[in-house]
Amino acid sequence: MRSNRIGAIAVPVAVVLIVGMLVIPVWTPLLDVFISINICGAIVVLLMAMHVSRPLDFSTFPSLLLVATMFRLSLNVSATRKILTEAYAGTVIQSFGSFVVGSSIVVGMVIFLILIVIQFVVINNGAGRVAEVAARFTLDAMPGKQMAIDADLNAGIIDSEQARARRARIASEADFYGAMDGASKFVRGDAVAALVIVLINLVAGFIVGVAQHHLSFSASIHKYSLLSVGDGLVSQIPALLMSISTGIVVTRAAGEDDTDFGSDLLTQFAKQYRSLLMAGIFVAAVGLVPGLPHLAFIVVGSSLAITADRARRLAERRALAPPPAPAPSGPIELTPETLASEMKVDALELELAFDLIDLVDPARGGDLLERVRGLRRKIASDKGIVIPPVRTRDNVNLESGHYVIRLHGVEVARGRAPTGHVLAIGDGIDDLPGEPTREPVFGLPARWVPVEFRHLAVMSGVTVIDRSSVITTHLGEVVAANAGGLLSRQQLKSIIDVVKSTDPVVVEEIGTAQVGLADIQRVLCDLLDEGVPIRDMVRILEAITERAKLAKDNDSLLDAVRTALGPTICSLYSTDNVLSVITLDAGLEHGLAESLKPGEDGLVLTIDPAQAEAIVNEIARVSTEAEQQGKTPVVVCGSRLRPALRRLVRTAAPRLGVLATSELAPQVRLDRIGVVSLTNAAAA
Repeated sequence: MRSNRIGAIAVPVAVVLIVGMLVIPVWTPLLDVFISINICGAIVVLLMAMHVSRPLDFSTFPSLLLVATMFRLSLNVSATRKILTEAYAGTVIQSFGSFVVGSSIVVGMVIFLILIVIQFVVINNGAGRVAEVAARFTLDAMPGKQMAIDADLNAGIIDSEQARARRARIASEADFYGAMDGASKFVRGDAVAALVIVLINLVAGFIVGVAQHHLSFSASIHKYSLLSVGDGLVSQIPALLMSISTGIVVTRAAGEDDTDFGSDLLTQFAKQYRSLLMAGIFVAAVGLVPGLPHLAFIVVGSSLAITADRARRLAERRALAPPPAPAPSGPIELTPETLASEMKVDALELELAFDLIDLVDPARGGDLLERVRGLRRKIASDKGIVIPPVRTRDNVNLESGHYVIRLHGVEVARGRAPTGHVLAIGDGIDDLPGEPTREPVFGLPARWVPVEFRHLAVMSGVTVIDRSSVITTHLGEVVAANAGGLLSRQQLKSIIDVVKSTDPVVVEEIGTAQVGLADIQRVLCDLLDEGVPIRDMVRILEAITERAKLAKDNDSLLDAVRTALGPTICSLYSTDNVLSVITLDAGLEHGLAESLKPGEDGLVLTIDPAQAEAIVNEIARVSTEAEQQGKTPVVVCGSRLRPALRRLVRTAAPRLGVLATSELAPQVRLDRIGVVSLTNAAAA
């Protein structure tokens, strides 16, 4: 905590002082200290850049690069002021200039220009380009990484906290590389500024020396060249070190064990001992060529060959060494909790054949997991139920191109989505190449068309569906058909807790009416199985509570809820407020009502099986004719008869809605499209 307070105060103060140095003269001994700090800081940054295992471990580097650049420029300005006013800028600059320039000004200038070229042309350009490409690739890869995180979260591999941490890391990477792209321009501009400052010092110093200090031409050139080159060196050497640090940071890729740069370099060279040995033999052989320096080449080649031999022996010892023994963890106690965890069956599973794995790999363009996530969101919005995460896994026992949907460990659907194909549905599919098939949801004629003929299929006017959409649509249909089986009591408890936070009185009345979770769950499951959404939980619970005061059997509670949700139910089947209804003949409906007898699941029809089959066939025939005309038919009957009639026709027409007269909304107009009578049923 103390270090945080020091950093929060010292760093801003230091930055303000750096800016102040641009206009405030600096005492000459203090300038020597600042120049030494600049060189030392550049060395420290270079060593830190070499020892980090990941670029994000040095996330402050872009900002540090800006501060260091400003510090160097402020030193340049302060040194320029000293050179032009006092013809002296401290012992550090004087020593550097004398050491490099010596007796030859031309040699000193050439060395300084070479340093500028190395930094500006080689290191800065390369580091800047790498930072730019890294920033672009990082931003382009963000959607795929986010999808991979969502896929792992939906599959239950990670929890929400881990997903949040991984998303934050991806965002930090994008921010870091974007900042490095801009920070690399600081170093590039610093090199240009250093060259301009040196030229100013040379020209202005020569003029000042001749005009003000009355020096000769040669003395003025020598003195100010020495000072200018010394100033350029003490600024360009740290700048060169910072440029190298920039290149190392933006090109850094962590090793297998997240080690530093030096360890990675030695480890990877040691693995390629054959290359080292061949290079050593070649260099030693070059030393035997007449006319070449024998000793240098032979010594270097032999040293390289000896190093390669030692690396080979080390690799062989590692290969023969036994694998490290796992840390003793003790015997696993077979507690009821551990056994229950191993025996747990996933509520919803999607198994894919080996050649369908590309659909779940974002790196290969797979978006199936993202589509499944969107499906869960859509079902939650449409049905009012949050289905459990879909466990997606591969199954090597499946045939090529096949997938299986399991509900509570039991296979409920199976389909095929061959690699390299798209599904075409429509009237023109017979003219397209491919394999005939059936659309998995509605059983419509379809054809798997090779993906290279996709454009031809689109031009033919047929509907083209990719493999991910086929699987997702099939999964959605299975979930919709089995939504009641996916509503667990724990989920129901969570839903009621949400209602309690907004409408506590409704939940309190449930306890007063002595209605248990099991009773509510049965009603909700029946609603979901018939395609009725349970989003309006307040109205549902109010209806259950009100009816429970009179009767608590499931059919009675369900009838009360459906009556309350009548407008919602009618909207599911109506078009432009017009409901296409199939009614029962008065005599038939009266006879069926008379045959109702109590059963384990409520009232059941006790009629002759042949008569029941005839009634079902007649209802199915009328509904099929209506569907062929583009209508969505429903059967309308009395409230008491509705549950039993629904159970009767469910097998033959699972999508056919059966509504009670009490459920019909007043704003809906009825379009009677057929009447089922005993005569018609017998004739069928």
